[in-house]
Amino acid sequence: MESDNKFIVSVSPHITSGRSTRGIMLDVIIALVPALIAGTVIFGLRSLLVVGVCIASCLAGEALFNLIVKRKQTIGDLSAVVTGLILGLNLPAAINIYPAVIGSLFAIVVIKCLFGGLGKNFANPAAAARVFMLIAFSNAMSVTAEIKPVVDAVASPTPLAVMKGGVGTLPSLIDMVLGLRGGAIGETCAIALVLGFAYLLVRRVITWHTPVVYVGAVFLLSWLIYGSFETALYQILAGGLLIGAIFMATDYVTTPTTDLGKVVFGLGCAVLTVIIRRFGAYPEGVSFSILLMNILTNYIEKATRRKPLGEVKA
Repeated sequence: MESDNKFIVSVSPHITSGRSTRGIMLDVIIALVPALIAGTVIFGLRSLLVVGVCIASCLAGEALFNLIVKRKQTIGDLSAVVTGLILGLNLPAAINIYPAVIGSLFAIVVIKCLFGGLGKNFANPAAAARVFMLIAFSNAMSVTAEIKPVVDAVASPTPLAVMKGGVGTLPSLIDMVLGLRGGAIGETCAIALVLGFAYLLVRRVITWHTPVVYVGAVFLLSWLIYGSFETALYQILAGGLLIGAIFMATDYVTTPTTDLGKVVFGLGCAVLTVIIRRFGAYPEGVSFSILLMNILTNYIEKATRRKPLGEVKA
């Protein structure tokens, strides 16, 4: 008698890690907490307002979209929280609330939900939203930040703007490491971001390939172009390089999955970042570079993936 049992054959991988999307997102949130705390200490309590508005807008946007299109609610996976948190940390503390809301809705509705939701978006929502805001709300995104730890709070231009325009004084390298300089809420304190990076590595949420290659290549290329070791250090500590390399260029959905692909992705981001910073109209190039490399991810994936034994091209 013929058995009704059937063998189901599918492609690899066949072994699961047991980790959920919610668990991974929670780890990312935990890794970003040091940067949020540092940003609040450096720029004041308004940092919490900006980040909170971004998170709330992302959650509301996703929930409302799912309700309208009659799709299962997905806000419980915490991916919208992560998008809002990363975007908020990439904004200046003095930004008006209106652009922050618009940018958050653009990230969730346009970049994520309209493309099918988590796992189907072609670009990192936070990076794409930041590029959108730099173009649509350039004045709001360029507001100078007030540094609170000093006795008299002062507005401070970003180090990249100082190096680009030659106006103003660069902070010391110690201040750069501590985050006592102008910039977005979560991008200034290198110590906090490295702590988050270490946590994600220990938890095996990300690998070292893209962040290390990205930051290292920016340092070497900057040293080569500017001919100064110190300037190269400023280039990796300034702007959103660390937060971008650690938290946006390692997105599971929009970056390569192979180790070689991650290296290629990081190298491509580094080259584009240095070119934009040196020759572009904007002093910063991290979000632009990540967005451009997101578009090439599928091609990098195909070029670097391992071929199964005995595979024959059709």
